[in-house]
Amino acid sequence: MVKSYLKYEHSKTFGLITSPSSNVLWTQDEDIQNAALRQSGAGRAIVGADEEVLCWDVKKGELLSRWRDQDCVAEVTSIARSTADPDVYAVGYADGSIRIWDASIASIVVNFNGHRSAVNIMVFDSEGSRLASGSKDTDVIVWDLVAEVGLYKLRGHENQITGLHFLQPNGAMFGNDDETGQSLTSNGVVSGNQDQPGFLLTTSKDAKIKIWDMSTQHCIETHVAQSNGECWALGLSPDGSGCITAGNDGELRIWSIDQHGLADRASQIDQGSNRKYLKERGSLQRQGKDRTAGVKFHPQGKYIAAHGSEKAIELWRIRSETEVQKTLARKRRRRKEKALAAQSKADHFDPVNDDDKAEGLATADLTDVIVPYVIVRTGGKVKSVDWGQGSTSKSLHLLSANTNNELELYSIPSRQPEKKTQSEEPPEYSRKFAVNMPGHRTDVRSVALSSDDRMLASSSNGSLKIWNVRTQSCIRTIDCGYALCSSFLPGDKIVVVGNRNGELEVFDIASSTLIETVKAHDGPIWTLHVHPDGKSMATGSADKTAKFFNFEVVEDQIPGTERTSPRFKLVHTRTLKLSDDILSLRFSPDSRLVSLSLLDNTVKVFFVDSLKLFLNLYGHKLPVLNMDISYDSKLIVTCSADKNVRVWGLDFGDCHKAFFAHQDSVMQVAFIPHNQDGNGHHFFSASKDRMIKYWDGDKFEQIQKLDGHHGEVWAMTVSRTGEFLVTASHDKSIRIWHQTDEQIFLEEEREKELEELYESTLTTSLEQHEEPGAEKAEVTAAGKQTTETLMAGEKIVEALEIGLPDLEAMREWERAKGSQPNTGPPDRHPIFLYTNTSAEAHVLNVVQRIKAAALQDALLVLPFNQVTALFTFLEIWAEKQWNIPLTCRVLFFVLKIHHKQIVASKMMRPMLDGIRQRLRRALQRQKDEMGFNLAALSFVGSRMKDKGSKDYVDEVLWEEEEEKIGKGKKKRGFVDVA
Repeated sequence: MVKSYLKYEHSKTFGLITSPSSNVLWTQDEDIQNAALRQSGAGRAIVGADEEVLCWDVKKGELLSRWRDQDCVAEVTSIARSTADPDVYAVGYADGSIRIWDASIASIVVNFNGHRSAVNIMVFDSEGSRLASGSKDTDVIVWDLVAEVGLYKLRGHENQITGLHFLQPNGAMFGNDDETGQSLTSNGVVSGNQDQPGFLLTTSKDAKIKIWDMSTQHCIETHVAQSNGECWALGLSPDGSGCITAGNDGELRIWSIDQHGLADRASQIDQGSNRKYLKERGSLQRQGKDRTAGVKFHPQGKYIAAHGSEKAIELWRIRSETEVQKTLARKRRRRKEKALAAQSKADHFDPVNDDDKAEGLATADLTDVIVPYVIVRTGGKVKSVDWGQGSTSKSLHLLSANTNNELELYSIPSRQPEKKTQSEEPPEYSRKFAVNMPGHRTDVRSVALSSDDRMLASSSNGSLKIWNVRTQSCIRTIDCGYALCSSFLPGDKIVVVGNRNGELEVFDIASSTLIETVKAHDGPIWTLHVHPDGKSMATGSADKTAKFFNFEVVEDQIPGTERTSPRFKLVHTRTLKLSDDILSLRFSPDSRLVSLSLLDNTVKVFFVDSLKLFLNLYGHKLPVLNMDISYDSKLIVTCSADKNVRVWGLDFGDCHKAFFAHQDSVMQVAFIPHNQDGNGHHFFSASKDRMIKYWDGDKFEQIQKLDGHHGEVWAMTVSRTGEFLVTASHDKSIRIWHQTDEQIFLEEEREKELEELYESTLTTSLEQHEEPGAEKAEVTAAGKQTTETLMAGEKIVEALEIGLPDLEAMREWERAKGSQPNTGPPDRHPIFLYTNTSAEAHVLNVVQRIKAAALQDALLVLPFNQVTALFTFLEIWAEKQWNIPLTCRVLFFVLKIHHKQIVASKMMRPMLDGIRQRLRRALQRQKDEMGFNLAALSFVGSRMKDKGSKDYVDEVLWEEEEEKIGKGKKKRGFVDVA
């Protein structure tokens, strides 16, 4: 009988506040009833956290919602919010996919797949109907959110896209006739921005800044954005009149945008002008000399925030026109004074020309207009910033997401124009709120579970946190040294931590206090393990010694009294000296043996009572980093920096099996601590290659791969029951993997792995790779073949293959019934008999089920010999007027991609004529229907407007006038109030 195993699956992620891979967005609280909360302006922070998007309450530090697509394991790299609909967010992932989320219901609205690598930046247009995305693959794709398709791919940059903004010159510039600022068509229907798609401003790491005309879909202007190599950020002013590009060495370059020129270009037909729309105005220097990672304008446009990768955000202020005029006047006055002084020394006097009128804002130096305001020092290296919009104008709110897993909200007093201060001192800013409790600032180096599996201790450089495993909430946070190993002591009330400086720190969980610090070793304590009897423990260090400590309770006298209080104490009993640094130490569950791994690649096994050497295990080529002994003390498993895992017998020290287990150093191994389900010889291994693997130690087979971490896995522990394991990684996340009831078989797992490998190579082979010397097309179709689109294409082909013979058979039967009414129905495919549908309805259902975003890529899979069959069904759909928008989409796309073959084919001509006539009839009918509905809506609107205005009479005034003039002399005056 084939052996089955129970599957482990990822269930929970915690300990992660924000990932350094994604940007942060500030958003207003949805339902603020309390006025005090409204004044705080704390709002919410939307951040990427590995493959999830988290929404944090900045004031309370609480997690409000978590958006996760179960099918996606790629990291979140970019988040954008729609200005038209505040609940709509676009989230870009590391695999190039984009998902549109509705925040109100925390679910996906639509999926897009067009980029070949991570999405760097995304931006919505002002109406929220289009989304532009820039990626590491150097492409910019414009997506239509209404039709749910990719419109086109713009390819002009030579390196990854770093900045992206829509430029939509004001409607007033286009010469609109309507009061709303939207252009009217000949029949009076508002056309929105379809006639004027606007422009796109992009920057790239190739140091170029480009303007794209989206009506003609090509680049109309290119400049070199940075003088020193690369352009890393782009900030656009809220009114669209200027932008800032940022590069290396802290250089910020300022550009003005000719909006009137862009508006003229959009409205004119002749596009052949050589006018320049971008003009360089100068450059500023940040105090930090590293690469600028982000530039962000305040929504009101008066302040600019810029930051690199250091622990600071630099703010600039844009002066008002009056301030600039004052500065220029002061400079002119100084120039006059200097000139007069120089002339008086020269003993002859020439009148100085008064050029007050000639000098204006246009001639002002850039440093007179944009001035440094304040440098905000943050708690960690800044990854991304966003402005918070407080309800008061007296202060600015700045939200910072740091690389040390922390969110901070700063309040900066804004400059008040009425206050005239002689000295321009930087304002005093304050950190109002921070979200830092639910995670560590640095990588977790050690995790330990309590004896009842209810509490988890995670330790890092500087902090020890105790978590509730069931709710994933942080119960305690205690300051500690640079922790390397930790363990709960029996009773689960005390945690002992081994530090890098050779100290053992003993903490009481209930009171969150440090009970005792023991200077145990002269070097880092790499490992500690509690003896199975729970009365002692041993530590191993880089000072080449292993020390054994007993747990004792001593009575301490309270100073100034005769009373005593009990206190826990570690008492050093024995020391074992070895020839090299000790990296790992384990007691066997039967308390007979203790094994130690050394820096010389060997593992030494000693008797616990006499400390005499029992076994020497040789075989690893690099040091053994961790090991574990099975429940029955018969097997020991070791893992090493040589990427291998070895299983040894503890009776004779023979190596049972050596696995090439991972693609990088294997950091931890752990056996399941019991044998209730016959799995006592099963073990887990965790590695720097981000994988956790589940192994059978008897059959020497890999059972399962657990893939989910986005950084090196540093620590791992298995629960006492074996029902779950906990891992901690460089991505700052702590993950729980639970055992499920689902059974897995080794053969099926191997087949699944091969299928995944085949699918990944298949999709990469389908991507159109360009020749090295070939010229790159500036605009291409926005699509990418994925397994989903391939499967959809195969479904269409299958539906056509079974649908066309059935259609012909049914037509034959209909003709035969005309002459012989008793003719029996033909043999049909079981799917038509089961669903009781016609062939054309079945094919339409198959096409309708394909997502709109994947339909074009699915139709690309269709071979040309199936196009005739598809046209047959398109003709029937047009005749019966079934789903006309979808019919048109399929028809036009197929005509476009197979145009040459269709033109050359004689049999296609009559078929296309028939489709054209039927489609025109159907479209005319729909057009008439829409016209009728629009007329009805305008009529209903005018009726409602009429009902919305009432005649109002002020009786007091009327009576007074009546008395003055006399009754009947003057008619009552009406006022129309809408």
